[in-house]
Amino acid sequence: MKHLFSKIQKLTFLFIIFIFSSTCSNNKSKINIEDRGGALIDKIIFDVRTDMTIAIKDVAEGKADLMASGIDGSVYLSLERKDLERLDTYAVPSGSWSLLFNPVPNEAPYTITTKDGKTYFNPFAIREVRYAMNFLINRKKLVDEILKGAGEPSFTQATPGQPGTYRYNLIPLRMGMTANGNEEKAINDIEKAMETAANLPENRGKLIKENGWWKYNNEIVSVKFVIRVDDPSGRLPAGNAISDLIEKTGIKVEKLLYDRNKSTQVVYLTDPKDYEWNILTEAWGAGATRAWWDVTLRQMYVREGNYTPGWNTAEFWNYDNREASRISDKNYNGWFLTSEEYWNGNIRLQEIGLQDAVRIYLNSQTQYFVANKERNRRMLYGVGDGINDWSIRSADIKPNRRGEKILRVVQHSAQGSLFMSPWDPVGVNGFSDAYSGIIIGPCSDSGATFESPSTAKDIFRLGEADTNTLEIGVVAGNNGIPVGTVDVPKNAMMFNPYTQKWEEGLTIVSKDGNIEYKKSDNLKAYIKCDFKPKYFKWHHGIESSLVDLMYGSVFIANVVTKTDDNDKYYDSALAGRYAPAMDGAVGSVLNEDGSFTLYGNYYFPMDMERQLATIAVSPKIGNPNRNTVIPFEINEAIMKLVLEGSKSGNVYTISQDQSLTAIDVKNPTCVADIKEKLIEMRDSKYIPVGIENWINEEEAVKRYQAAIDFIDNYGHAYISNGPFFISKIDSRANYIELSAFKDYSETAEYWIEKLSTKMSRIEDIDMPSIVNKNEDINIDIYVSSYDYPNNNLERADENTKVKVLLQLQRGGEIEYNANLEDEIFKLAIPKNDLINLPAGEYIMVFESFIAEESPYIETRSFVLR
Repeated sequence: MKHLFSKIQKLTFLFIIFIFSSTCSNNKSKINIEDRGGALIDKIIFDVRTDMTIAIKDVAEGKADLMASGIDGSVYLSLERKDLERLDTYAVPSGSWSLLFNPVPNEAPYTITTKDGKTYFNPFAIREVRYAMNFLINRKKLVDEILKGAGEPSFTQATPGQPGTYRYNLIPLRMGMTANGNEEKAINDIEKAMETAANLPENRGKLIKENGWWKYNNEIVSVKFVIRVDDPSGRLPAGNAISDLIEKTGIKVEKLLYDRNKSTQVVYLTDPKDYEWNILTEAWGAGATRAWWDVTLRQMYVREGNYTPGWNTAEFWNYDNREASRISDKNYNGWFLTSEEYWNGNIRLQEIGLQDAVRIYLNSQTQYFVANKERNRRMLYGVGDGINDWSIRSADIKPNRRGEKILRVVQHSAQGSLFMSPWDPVGVNGFSDAYSGIIIGPCSDSGATFESPSTAKDIFRLGEADTNTLEIGVVAGNNGIPVGTVDVPKNAMMFNPYTQKWEEGLTIVSKDGNIEYKKSDNLKAYIKCDFKPKYFKWHHGIESSLVDLMYGSVFIANVVTKTDDNDKYYDSALAGRYAPAMDGAVGSVLNEDGSFTLYGNYYFPMDMERQLATIAVSPKIGNPNRNTVIPFEINEAIMKLVLEGSKSGNVYTISQDQSLTAIDVKNPTCVADIKEKLIEMRDSKYIPVGIENWINEEEAVKRYQAAIDFIDNYGHAYISNGPFFISKIDSRANYIELSAFKDYSETAEYWIEKLSTKMSRIEDIDMPSIVNKNEDINIDIYVSSYDYPNNNLERADENTKVKVLLQLQRGGEIEYNANLEDEIFKLAIPKNDLINLPAGEYIMVFESFIAEESPYIETRSFVLR
């Protein structure tokens, strides 16, 4: 009876939400957008609040229109009802917490000697100790007590609820990990690992346990735990609780309560062997709504993904697992033949990540993004990452008395700053904070394609692939890497950094981290397709052209290839990002009509849109993994500053060298130095090597002058190509303003219509928790649907599908389809499917979907006896 009441209560609640959403949703009004290009509003003003509750209050009261920072459940769920009624809320599973460990030296005897000559014992250099942390921590307690239930315990990078994630999240469960943990087991496992280390010849008599504490050379073994103090309601109490647990194992914790800037400098910008830290409380945004997770797997667990200790910087000590790198290289580069091979590789890679435990995940977060309900209409948003640049692009608000539509966006920053990282559009560290990302996103169309915020499908934006010309030919190779069978013509071109010329018939061979360019008369590729670029206007008014596309190839070839020991253009950090994907690359043919015939060695049979997206040409140059893009003249001026020096005397870098000055296109001194280089380039009628065939002196001078004029007018050097541009900026006053770019090619309404879709959501699942294998399992699944981006819930109809996957204990699954009966999806799993299964715990995965949108996913477990 109690369960039946809760079900009726839930249905009533859904009905109320449906009525509320329908009556409160904002209707689209007719708008004059003639002078706004691709935007519905005129200006965006970004502001910051140091207190999150004040920021939310300002949005509720209409002092701000939108809060771009996600709100944790502990804060959102405590808001007053009168404030909630004024807010339009976007609730998404967009965040996650993890712990990052410094595993140096990651081998016995687990000691590290620092620059000052002192030797330390690092308990987190022992894999078994790191792995035991998965059991030491009660993840459910963190979610319940700190996040107030707004999240889920999690063990992997695959955010629960996003498509394709359940395969990864089943693995830790099969490894015995549970939401509640097992403190006794963890303490015993750590004790055994430490005792084994103490018995090593190198540590015998030095590593001992005395009075409950482990000691090395008569000093208590301690670890430096970097805890983000600027997250006072989240990672600070979580870090304190985890510290107490670690000390139960006899290892002392030294808490380093650092803000974002300090923690970034100490952890992500230092060599692990300097031994300045042992643990960090990390928080991640989803970054996008994802359909595939091989890239995220690589980032979080593999050296070449550049997010593990050492950051794949050649000069640093790096965590390394060669099996993980080999698997990741195959899946990241599309070197597989079947979807089964792809999934087997990813599953093994996830197992390695969990076993090595250099990074362990704690929980996912339900985060709440809010807008003022009266002033805003419903915006596009990432169903997996919340408010993003598509929200800004699709925003529409009421005009002021002068008829201007000005969107006021507030962000929460404990330090009171919108500018937390250098704005370097070339190097790997630029624009690395969330504040920069939400500002730059609506200013930049960086790629030829993007992932849809609703379906996670790749959509073409700066060009189009001609699928009629598509050829795919892939067969098995001798070394486990497939071989292409598509002929590459002899006139396919590639830029050779050794000769500084475009050459025909080249392929790239990577040896021991070095890139070589080889001639061949019989080149083959996996894929061939024609691609027609779409040109646009840069914010300084110059039309883009082939030169923007060709320059990018020249720059990347130069920056990732160390041609000799004196090559100053080479950057190890950028090489770490780009080089792994270049092995086996071949050239492309530039056709007379301006299209490209592209050849590639990336195969992705599961998703043809992604297959085509990987070979598309775009004007994106540097700053990988960020949504930034600049014209060649700004990139070239920056490189000249780095290589030749500056008028100000600053010694600039695009690398991680903290002894030098970071490139920053918003910093007045750096902007002035960039301008001086542009003037030099203009006066000398300079044309960079490699693009002479696509630009003449007159055109080059015109571009340099346009960039100079832009800097004079707006005071910064971030020239891009999106529907907004930065019209005012004052980093010292913490002020930034975006204005609609009138020459943007597509209207906001075009993208709103293209990206809107019908979506589903699983509201409740009624099934037994204990099942007798001699009986059928009867399951009721309650599903609603809504029109994204609106949230007007309604009952699911016959177009909605529900798939149920019963996970078998030894791997594999049985798939079922639920049937819609009287507005409830029903499924009966027959006892004949259960009778031969071994007793024990089983997991079921539930997916609801309507068409090609990201499916909604829930999991449940039951015990079979």
